[in-house]
Amino acid sequence: MARKLGRTTDQRMALLRNLATDLIIHERLETTEEKAKELRSVADKMVTLGKRGDLHARRQAASFLYDSEANEDEDALQKLFNDIAARYDERQGGYTRVLKLGPRRGDGANMAIIEFV
Repeated sequence: MARKLGRTTDQRMALLRNLATDLIIHERLETTEEKAKELRSVADKMVTLGKRGDLHARRQAASFLYDSEANEDEDALQKLFNDIAARYDERQGGYTRVLKLGPRRGDGANMAIIEFV
């Protein structure tokens, strides 16, 4: 069963879209452990789409990711299909890792780092 993260469905999908886009751009995020674990499956699906590389996969990924600039000449979608998918060409899944950090100072939420392997 998927985690609801204390949000409605549209808020939760917007959160995961935003985290997935930022993970593709920065390749490393610090967030709560629950969000990182939920993001792991979304990010793996995006890399799988990138590995397929056809037009339909590109359109599916474009419908999920936000239009964010990775740098001045590349956006998140291009980085996913050009750089990240090529990096995991031989790998059959498990493209991300979650490293636990411990509790956050303000509210005690368990923090984690999610990054591409």
